[in-house]
Amino acid sequence: MRIRNLFFVFIAIFLFIVTGCSNRIENVEQRIEVQERVGDENKYEDFKVVTDNIQVQKVKKILKDTDWENAKVDMAHPPDYEFIFQYKNPNIQAKAVVYNLWISPNNDKVEIARGGNQYAQLTKENSAILFEIITGNKLSELK
Repeated sequence: MRIRNLFFVFIAIFLFIVTGCSNRIENVEQRIEVQERVGDENKYEDFKVVTDNIQVQKVKKILKDTDWENAKVDMAHPPDYEFIFQYKNPNIQAKAVVYNLWISPNNDKVEIARGGNQYAQLTKENSAILFEIITGNKLSELK
């Protein structure tokens, strides 16, 4: 009986350790680094850094829930904004995926490309949320 209890304790500890290790990277806080296009050219300057973990998680959820199309994007002008996710801990290295963001002509939606070969147009609701987090401005107030 004692060996059986010891076995269950061992299994519980093992599962606890495995679960903790597998979630370690996912639970590390990130920030979003945003750049804004300067003029009409394909030049960008640092615009904003989103550090609030709740806002970062909202953006990640929107992007995760988006239906991405495999497509090469060829827009009339360079993206209005570019952003990447970076870990707050400088010791964690990860390949950054660049997200390109265009504002639709009606200023009611955003279009996004990631990694150069995926494209999506967000819903009006998700566009408004993402745009406000990324820029600090309301999409509905653009002229």
